[in-house]
This record gives sequence, C-alpha cells and structure tokens, in this order.
Amino acid sequence: MAALLELRDVVKTFTQKRGGRRDVQAVAGVSLSVGRGETVGLVGESGCGKSTLARLALKLLDPTAGRIVFDGEDISAYGARQLLPVRRRLQAVFQDPLASLNSRMTIAEVMREPFDTHGMRLGAGLAPRIRELLSFVGLENIDIEKLPPQFSGGQLQRIAIARALALEPEIIVADEPTSALDPSIQAQIVNLMLFIQRKRGISYLIISHDLDVIGHVADRIAVMYLGTIIEQGPAAEIMAAPLHPYTQALLSAAPTLAARRRRDWKRIVLTGDPPNPANVPSGCRFHPRCHLAREVCRKTVPPLRPVAESGRLVACHFAPDETSATGEAIGRSRVGASAA
Repeated sequence: MAALLELRDVVKTFTQKRGGRRDVQAVAGVSLSVGRGETVGLVGESGCGKSTLARLALKLLDPTAGRIVFDGEDISAYGARQLLPVRRRLQAVFQDPLASLNSRMTIAEVMREPFDTHGMRLGAGLAPRIRELLSFVGLENIDIEKLPPQFSGGQLQRIAIARALALEPEIIVADEPTSALDPSIQAQIVNLMLFIQRKRGISYLIISHDLDVIGHVADRIAVMYLGTIIEQGPAAEIMAAPLHPYTQALLSAAPTLAARRRRDWKRIVLTGDPPNPANVPSGCRFHPRCHLAREVCRKTVPPLRPVAESGRLVACHFAPDETSATGEAIGRSRVGASAA
C-alpha cells in the first residue's frame, strides 16, 4: 500500500527548565506510515508520547530530528506558507471538541473559517455547503447561529469532524476523538468515522489509550511505550495474539466477553511506576514493569524486528521469531504466564 503519510525516525525533545535545565525526549526515533484509505491506530498509556507524535504528524510541532513525509514530499522544514496546501489535505480532530472550537464564534462562523483561511470564496454557496457538511455527520437541523457551549459533547465532536471534512482532506489525524464523550456517544462517533471512510476513502491516524476501540476500527495497530513503538502489525493479529508483554497487559485491562469466558484468561496488573520520559531506564524501556525481564533486558535495547511476513514487528528479546497458525495460543499462554 502506497504511504500517504510517513514519519521516519522522528525525534522530539523538549527542554525542561524547572528544577534544573534538562532535555526530555517525548518521541524517540519513531517510524510510522499511513497508507491511502488505511486506518492506523496508535495506542499507549497517558504520557507515552502519542499526542506529541500526532502533533508532529500534523506539523503543529517541528521534529528535533527525523523526517515527516506527506505524499512523497518531505515537509519537515516547511513553514506556515509552504504548509497551506498540505493543510487542505491533512486535517485534525482533537480530544476535547469544546476546546478545539472557538467558544465565541457561532457554528456558522466556525464552519466558514477553513474556507476563509484557504481563500475559498463560495459566496451564496457557502451556507448550503455548511448545511451539507453538517447533514453528512448527522446534524441536519441544528441552529448554526448558536455558540459551541450550547451543544452537547457528541454534537460538538460531529461539528469538529464536519469542519475537518470541509476541505475534502485525504487523511485525518484524530487524537483521542472519543475519550471525552459518554460511552454511548463514543460508539456513535466511531461508527460515524467508519461511515465517512466507506463513503470518501479517507485515511485515518487515530490515537487512543483504548486498545479495544482501536482494534474495532484500525487496519494496523502501533503500540507506543515511553516514546517508542514496541509492537506493530495488522490489527486482527495483534488483537488475537499480542506478543509484547505490554500489549498483553493493555488487552487484559479491557477484555471482551469472549476472552473473559476462556479458562486461561487472567487480568495482568502492571507493577512498578508509570513511565517517565524524564527518567528513561537503560536497556528495554519496559523492563522495570515486565514479568519476563532478565539481565539482557536491563542492558540491551531490543530492536523493533519483524516476526511475520504480514509486516508484524515487535521490540522484545523474548518474543517468538515468527508467528504461526498457533499464534492465538501463543498469545494466550503468554498472557496466562504473565499473571502467574
């Protein structure tokens, strides 16, 4: 599949001045791609760097090192003017729709803003176009002269999605698009995004802490831990047989009913402190919390290596060299062992 968006060995370092000047590496050499019409899910705990990676992909942040490539064009060093045509094709949906929409602008003004920014003067066609976009996301009869605080969270996220679609982008980066919503509304927004993809063939990079949600919508999954990708591959394979101990723990935290009915299912509870990008452990970054950790894990960084022809990758010294028809059993046995 041809890559539409690529991050190549991307690094982002912030300088922390409080308590003494020091550098904190939020993203540490991540490579990730999104193909045309593909949905890639990026999952991990809060603080692992996934939102920073989303902002790098959108060029809202400049990388400290590495390259950001859009449709074969290196945009890493582009300024605001050079990025303007890219922005039409690369849009965003953020976690908190009320924070991402100007609360002092009416919905009509919010929806008009992308057209004004890109010099698209629609004249008398603007109001019908706004209505068309809102109708497409299921908001046929709302009062567009109201302000954002007058709408529910679900309605606001639909408005944010409609605004992102205004310029007919080829890819949307969605950073936790459902986490601020009630569970019943979350399902509606997920289904809306799937509907949009079927209708328009759009690509998604969806960032979330919920592996179960990502498994439902993604073609491929990348699991992030402390600034690095530690497992990546087809969503169905990772959901059926997670190979990295951290991925296994994420899945066990939100098991399906079918998983809970298995005799060998056990909940994995991670021990140790949550990840801290200002204090990165030596060797494997996950080793202080991993039940499989040995001396090699404390000393040597495991490479993100291929383990299957499907393109599956894992960064663990003890992951199998290749998956097989018994991959599901391998995944289950490792999950069971991890709780022993």
